[in-house]
Amino acid sequence: MPLPDVDVRVRPALAGFEPYDPAFSPCKVNLSANENTHALPRAVREGIAAALVRTPLNRYPDPLANELRDELAAWHGVARENVMVGNGGDEVLFNLLFAFGGQGRRLVVAPPCFEEYKNFAKMCETEVVEVWRDEQSFALDEDALVRAASDAALVMLTSPNNPTGDLVDPALVRRLLDETDALVMLDEAYIEFADASASLVPWIRENPRLMILRTLSKAFALAGLRCGYLIADRSVVDVLAAIRQIYSEDVLAQAVATEAVRSRAEFAPVVAEIVAERGRLVEEFDRLPGVTQWPSSANFILVRLPHAAEVRARLRDEFSILVRDFSYAPGLSDCMRITVGTREENDKLLRALHRISEGE
Repeated sequence: MPLPDVDVRVRPALAGFEPYDPAFSPCKVNLSANENTHALPRAVREGIAAALVRTPLNRYPDPLANELRDELAAWHGVARENVMVGNGGDEVLFNLLFAFGGQGRRLVVAPPCFEEYKNFAKMCETEVVEVWRDEQSFALDEDALVRAASDAALVMLTSPNNPTGDLVDPALVRRLLDETDALVMLDEAYIEFADASASLVPWIRENPRLMILRTLSKAFALAGLRCGYLIADRSVVDVLAAIRQIYSEDVLAQAVATEAVRSRAEFAPVVAEIVAERGRLVEEFDRLPGVTQWPSSANFILVRLPHAAEVRARLRDEFSILVRDFSYAPGLSDCMRITVGTREENDKLLRALHRISEGE
């Protein structure tokens, strides 16, 4: 028998939450989740297979994934003590709010942005202050952000931003660090698709309140692995190490992630192809009637077009192509977010959009 009064037993801060549903549908081409839709490079795939065979399953994993931390630290030019690995970037985000948020503390975000910042903050009973982007350009209101952060515990910004695709100006990060006392987290989940100089990881050594979130889900084509990591001052990492779920990164995930990071040069041609395809899609979208799009430094493009929800449904039902409909979201009326896929996938998308635009 179900518990009849379970609703009143739930902590008030957690009331009303529902299971995460990305609205996936069976389809031939899935361009809805910002995944890297390319196959793993052969050398990486073979290296991962060998690493998995070598990995014993009868022993607990290293709680802090130190071998992986060492590989990540060497890549980014920091010490192991500056790296914290998590079960996806989501675990790291939650732990940051669990550790540094709470009643009487504020998180500043700049929507439209990644919705989980707000959701995790609510779970951790942290007040959320939203500084909305410009309705047309999606530019950040930098002065308003600095004012809002003046009495905040945390600021979370995404660079490139999801779903708008734009980078955060380093000058704004500098102002937040110089003019406020807030912890500043920059989510660089999509940074590999931007210019090489766009990452602010080099700032970590001189800015103990700056934290950089990264992931292997996007450029590394390992979304199913669930491996993210934070680069931050040792004092922040020590706090997260003390409060995180033990053994959250299992032995297989650690083995795969370590091999992928060691073989990261193998992903460069794939990333270059995605960036080139992004440019081609931008040119093709400009040829579609009624379409507005915004410059993107990520592996997706945000577009606005008439009747976006209907177009998304037709792409799914008539062409077996799935994209993300954001037309329901505040500030994103008639917007769709389209992941940059393989050339073949992108060709199928373009043919379908042209047919829809021509009234077929």
